[in-house]
Amino acid sequence: MGDQVVAHNGELGSEYEDDDQPFYQNVEILQEHGINVADIKKLKAAGICTIKGIQMTTRRRLAAIKGFSEAKVDKIKEACAKIDQHSFMTALQVSDKRREVFKITTGSKEFDKLLGGGMESMAITEAFGEFRTGKTQLSHTLCVTAQMPGVNYSGGKVIFLDTEHTFRPDRLRTIAERFGLDATAVLDNVLYARAYTSEHQTELLDMVAAKFHEEGGVFKLLVVDSVMALFRVDFSGRGELADRQQRLAQFMSRLQKVSEEYNVAVFITNQMTADPGATMSFQADPKKPIGGNILAHASTTRISLRKGRGETRIAKIYDSPDMPESEATFAITGGGIDDAKD
Repeated sequence: MGDQVVAHNGELGSEYEDDDQPFYQNVEILQEHGINVADIKKLKAAGICTIKGIQMTTRRRLAAIKGFSEAKVDKIKEACAKIDQHSFMTALQVSDKRREVFKITTGSKEFDKLLGGGMESMAITEAFGEFRTGKTQLSHTLCVTAQMPGVNYSGGKVIFLDTEHTFRPDRLRTIAERFGLDATAVLDNVLYARAYTSEHQTELLDMVAAKFHEEGGVFKLLVVDSVMALFRVDFSGRGELADRQQRLAQFMSRLQKVSEEYNVAVFITNQMTADPGATMSFQADPKKPIGGNILAHASTTRISLRKGRGETRIAKIYDSPDMPESEATFAITGGGIDDAKD
């Protein structure tokens, strides 16, 4: 079973190619609409590699690219409007599009059931909890399970953005062994980057988009562990809160767009803080995830993790567009996230 880990060569599989059009359109098409090669290169350098990517970028941000005048930005936007005229889709077309969504197993059947089958692509799943509740263990397990073929899913590579220096490649080895996979191949399929500031974290996201584009359809999962740590450090005190939330909103918006643009699952971890207002409202749990409404609205599904007995942990759906609020018990083992033994 060792060679079951995918060694893609950047080929687009059948699940990315529609009968009439591929999953995404390359910015190179703009050449046919009078945009010169130098400008296309500048777009790519800014991490904008697809027509959808341009549509997802504001004119203001495009105008900030060196050498781009407002007239040039208008010309590029007009060309994109001609290329992609499908602004509206019927609910049936949306339903067909949703078929391209895949789920990545967490390693625990109970946890998967809670999530409706696993971590979903084209969405951001956020897990938050106190120290040692399994957030980083879950992100390490997903790095391995994302590479395993599943139902209507071929498996693929992973990018891991680390903000707190919590990534341990040796953990991946033991998790790979549990699933009977070749550890060297598993490690080779995970691209790792360490972010040092919130600005660097945002810049890395542009590089991630370029990587997803370069190896079309090969990457299936992007992990950010943890999403808020650097924003907390770089913007301290109430005076900088508005600025922090604005930067965070831009980062989360880009994250959401990348997940939709390239059909990847995004998994982010988050920390908790004591809620000073909770004592007034008699909440059972006075702690809440940090990041405020910006993070709450940007994450598609939010899971809260807490400790159970021994190595068991309890996951609860905190917020989800289609999953009911319920709980699941799982265990942290040497081989990663697993079902809790009775």
